Amino acid sequence: MDWNRLEGNWKQFKGKIREKWGDLTDDDLEKVEGHREQFEGMLQTRYGYAKDKAKEEVDNWLNTLH
Repeated sequence: MDWNRLEGNWKQFKGKIREKWGDLTDDDLEKVEGHREQFEGMLQTRYGYAKDKAKEEVDNWLNTLH
């Protein structure tokens, strides 16, 4: 799956995101509103990921979606 598809259906994917990254709040996800860079930044903040690690985690997660 690519990010553009996820962004277009952000509300539907928020539950799946919360399953993977449970430390993210609904407020966090509302602020991000589907923007990948902001989402990766949120992962860096909440999980202490480096920028490259956040991108890698998102890419890996996207590859698991059908």
